[in-house]
Amino acid sequence: MRDHPIDPRRVYAAGLSAGGAAVAILGVTYPDLYAAIGVHSGLPCGAASDVASAFAAMRQGRSPAPGSSRPSIAVPTIVFHGDRDTTVNPVNGDQVVAQTEADAKSRTTVRRGIAPGGIGYTCTVRADDGGRPMSEHWVLHGAGHAWSGGSPAGSCTEPHGPDVSREMLRFFLLQQG
Repeated sequence: MRDHPIDPRRVYAAGLSAGGAAVAILGVTYPDLYAAIGVHSGLPCGAASDVASAFAAMRQGRSPAPGSSRPSIAVPTIVFHGDRDTTVNPVNGDQVVAQTEADAKSRTTVRRGIAPGGIGYTCTVRADDGGRPMSEHWVLHGAGHAWSGGSPAGSCTEPHGPDVSREMLRFFLLQQG
């Protein structure tokens, strides 16, 4: 961005699993570089500091040390997590979203639906005073640890769920105003 004519309102990061955890870290560490981030089945920033704590967080979510503060994500964030994920406990999706809740005055809406492939979802949106979504949390009912809406030829995809790539792009573009 420093060396090329890149519009900073159009820089996004997204990832699945460990990639999702990396994106959550980017959102906390470099909020000035990203217009929005997308986390699919990942850990929240600060959930782990070594291999053992990473596996513990994957099983049961983040267990912050007594007296430690929770880092917050200062960029708009969209989160997807299957409620039957046995690799990364779905509570981690809740914890990623919790890192984005700096503004208690946000408006919250909840919608439910079923993707064309048959997987149901619940989407909780928190919007700012102007109506711009600051976070979306998609819980995919019956989905495991796989990229939702992906190609059936993929090795870590769930073709029957909502199209995460499309939904992330929609969310990212909303951030441009």
